[in-house]
This record gives sequence, structure tokens and C-alpha cells, in this order.
Amino acid sequence: MKEILQQLSAYNIWANQLLCKRVVSLTQEVQLQEVKSSFNSLHRTILHLWDAENIWWQRMKLQEKITPPSESFSGNTTEAVNELILQNKKWNEWVLASQEHQLLHVFQYQNLQRDVFKQPLYQMLVHLFHHGSYTRGQIVNILRQLEVDKIPSTDFIIWSRKNR
Repeated sequence: MKEILQQLSAYNIWANQLLCKRVVSLTQEVQLQEVKSSFNSLHRTILHLWDAENIWWQRMKLQEKITPPSESFSGNTTEAVNELILQNKKWNEWVLASQEHQLLHVFQYQNLQRDVFKQPLYQMLVHLFHHGSYTRGQIVNILRQLEVDKIPSTDFIIWSRKNR
């Protein structure tokens, strides 16, 4: 189990770096341009991805008050990407240092609606990494709506071929 989580964590960093490199190469106007999507711009979608990873981090660390980092963030898209990648690396370091019993540990947390759940940490990690893939798909969709070319492919299989 730990091996696949290590792979998913490393893949998450690679895919976010690759796709976000394309996003930050665009003008700020394009990064902020509104489109039809769950989060209506590239900037807001990057913030959502960072929020989600950071909120799960806070939950895992048993923080009493969960605060999405975007609530106090006033930086640009490049700065948001840098924060996202730092959070990705925190997850990667944690997974690398984890032991089997930590991955199996059942922890209790509340969602944003204050519903209480208990789940093993490994399930939360699998969710976290799948959520990243889903959100990267949303970023690709926004890039296509904005008629951006040269969108990199971030499929897991491409990462795995390079990292055998």
C-alpha cells in the first residue's frame, strides 16, 4: 500500500508542476479570465486545489479550526502555484516517512458542513490524489475554453513510464 501511495504522491507533484508551468506562462489576464467551470478561472481552480490539499493536511494534523488558505491569500497565480507545490511536497514527505500503522490509522474529522466521519488515513490519501487528477482535468478544460495550445498531458501512465 505504501508503495502505491508514494507513487501517487510523486505523480501528484510532477503533474501539478507540469500543468501549472503552462498556466503561469500565460498572462495574468488569461489566468483570471472567467469561464464556465466549477471554479470560474484558472486562478480560482489553482486556489481550490491548494485549499483542498491544505484542508486535508489540517484535518490530518488534528487542527481544531480548519481554515482554507485562500481566505487570507492575496497573491497572484504564480504565488498560488508555489504554495500548492509546497503543500504537495509536504504530503510527499509525510507519505515517504509514514509507516504501515499510520496509513491504517482511523482518524476522525469534520467536513466543511461539520458532518463527522472516521476513515483510515490511506483512504483519505487516495481521495486526495484522485481529487488532484480530477481538478487538473478541470484546469485542462478551462485552458481549452481559453483556446490555449500546448497543454501538457499529465496522465499517470506517462509519469510511470518515466519513473520505472
